[in-house]
Amino acid sequence: MNFEYFIAKRIIDNKTYKSSVSAPIIKIGIAAIAIGIVVMLVSIATGIGLQHKIRDKVSAFNGHLIISNFDSNNSQESGAPVSMEQDFYPDFKSVSGIRHIQAVATKLGVIRTETDFEAVIVKGVGGDYDWQYFNEFLVAGSLPDYSGDMSEDVLISQHLAKRMHFKVGDKFITMFRREDDLNKPPRMISYNIVGIYNSGFTDFDKTYMIGDLRHLQRINKWDKNQAGNFEIFLDDYSLLDEKLVEVYQNTPSKLNSYSVEEKYASIFEWIKIFENNIYGIIGVMILVAGINMITALLVLILERTRMIGILKALGSNNWKIRKIFLYNASYLILLGLFWGNLIGLGLLLAQKYFKFIPLNSSVYYVTEVPIYLSVNYVLLLNAGTFIMCLIMLLVPSYLISKIAPVKAIRFE
Repeated sequence: MNFEYFIAKRIIDNKTYKSSVSAPIIKIGIAAIAIGIVVMLVSIATGIGLQHKIRDKVSAFNGHLIISNFDSNNSQESGAPVSMEQDFYPDFKSVSGIRHIQAVATKLGVIRTETDFEAVIVKGVGGDYDWQYFNEFLVAGSLPDYSGDMSEDVLISQHLAKRMHFKVGDKFITMFRREDDLNKPPRMISYNIVGIYNSGFTDFDKTYMIGDLRHLQRINKWDKNQAGNFEIFLDDYSLLDEKLVEVYQNTPSKLNSYSVEEKYASIFEWIKIFENNIYGIIGVMILVAGINMITALLVLILERTRMIGILKALGSNNWKIRKIFLYNASYLILLGLFWGNLIGLGLLLAQKYFKFIPLNSSVYYVTEVPIYLSVNYVLLLNAGTFIMCLIMLLVPSYLISKIAPVKAIRFE
């Protein structure tokens, strides 16, 4: 058996050790490690969770990559149409990692009722539309189906439904301006509400209504093979920049390609700040936990000064004695990590499944604190905390080499 480990284990198992003067300080050190792990787990899980949730919601309305005509139109409304007769549509085979591509268009409209009116952006989609995200957002009714004949069915947001006092099954008129002659009366479409969604992203919920693309083609006097732009969804979002370059290189020169991060730069710059916050919290927590463990180790060394003197007199070198206390400190760190993970992961799992902590969707774009859990980052965080604390303890353990055996044996 390892001699240093054997001595350290005897010290830990000793009942008098647990009721010694150093016991309260050791408990504070363990508590500091546990609290640090809880705070770090929560900051990472909520920070990354918020990033992913906001990213997914913005992508749900825009796709990961967008292909459109080059024009100066910076509004949310589609400009010059794009032909759907492209080599990359409906399957983008020349670039790997593309999950789906769909043709869409957007147009500004005004909902008019007997008592009120509201401006909206009608997003026209076809039978190729991927409803994956809106399946999650659906709160009432069903998703529309545009794979058959031209349909007046629409999907509206819960925000709009409350604002206009709509419910599933209601019909309403939406007016669209004429692009060919602004002096003529607006074109009108009678829509039927089949579903209501709530993404929690207020800026989009109060803006977008999902309808049949063919209505917008008719109003804009486009051909049936024309759309406003193409939306592309990737298998792996982390490859966004790489795939953007590939898509740009594999589309005609008259078409422009850009990412959702470029379109909503301010939102994505804001959520990137979360990463700096996470790194800052991790650094501070590890520093605080390390300082507390240094204090606990120094108290342990002072409390065992006579034992150190005896071991030195029996021929043990400084490094072997330092290893005894480092083994001891490792046990305390692992104990803190155990309790910290138990409490931290328990809180995160409770929030993930019971959603007891709400958020203001107008500020954070989500209705509750989102949680992202990954075995990889949990293991990496624990390993990193353990190693960093142990490295910090190497310096105070050097104090053992300064203890003289004769003075130490006489130490009271």
